[in-house]
Amino acid sequence: MASRPSLFTRGLSSLSQSVDPSSPNVSSPAEQRDDAKRNLFKTMRALPTQHYWQFWFDKGAKENEKPEDGDYQATIETFGELIESVQDFWRIANNTPIDKIKMRESIYLFKQGFKPIWEDRRNFQGGSWTFRIPKANGPDFWTRVQLMAIGEKLQESLEEGDQLCGVGLSVRFNSHLITIWHRDASKQKSIDGMLKAVLEEIPPELTPKADNYFYKKHAEHAGFNPPPELQAVLDSQKRAQEAAAAKDATTDEAQPAK
Repeated sequence: MASRPSLFTRGLSSLSQSVDPSSPNVSSPAEQRDDAKRNLFKTMRALPTQHYWQFWFDKGAKENEKPEDGDYQATIETFGELIESVQDFWRIANNTPIDKIKMRESIYLFKQGFKPIWEDRRNFQGGSWTFRIPKANGPDFWTRVQLMAIGEKLQESLEEGDQLCGVGLSVRFNSHLITIWHRDASKQKSIDGMLKAVLEEIPPELTPKADNYFYKKHAEHAGFNPPPELQAVLDSQKRAQEAAAAKDATTDEAQPAK
């Protein structure tokens, strides 16, 4: 059985207090328990996350139900409150039954301001790792990846100048597809760093085989359909890369043979 994910507990006060049974003001055991509960809520402080987060749900429209204008945003919506602390996260996560999510439906945990859409202005130049996990292990793997996101472990694995967007879980016939999105697919150190962070954090019994995870740029997906102004940016970058590659090839040819 997989070990329970580690929890970040900085900021919690000590709750242990001794009671002198000889004191004339000693209350009954039931009253002491009630007092302990009240003291618990008073002494606990919210453990703030570094960023605000939001859960999203994708109802996974069928092919014949997709909007004619290709507006993928029509199939997604936010749910739950804005997450500002670890307590907020657990309050929503513990009441989101993964086993009730239907085939082709997805849930996402993204930073505030990001949408789980390839063509979003903050995502269109990025990509994601996808991990195909058996359904028996999916919920545990998903919980750990979410904690890595809100705990900033995934952000720390990225190259300078890059940014984590969020994480997602999609339901398939016999597996869960768990994804990790970042903004800049041109940064190879980020791509390598995310994979290394996950494989180091996930226990051996949950680690997928090498052929069950892969990286892909959003722009490489068949359904990628950005608006004209964003496509123009991608086309310009592609031309610049091709020109740089051609220049390098010309330079190599001009070098004298040794």
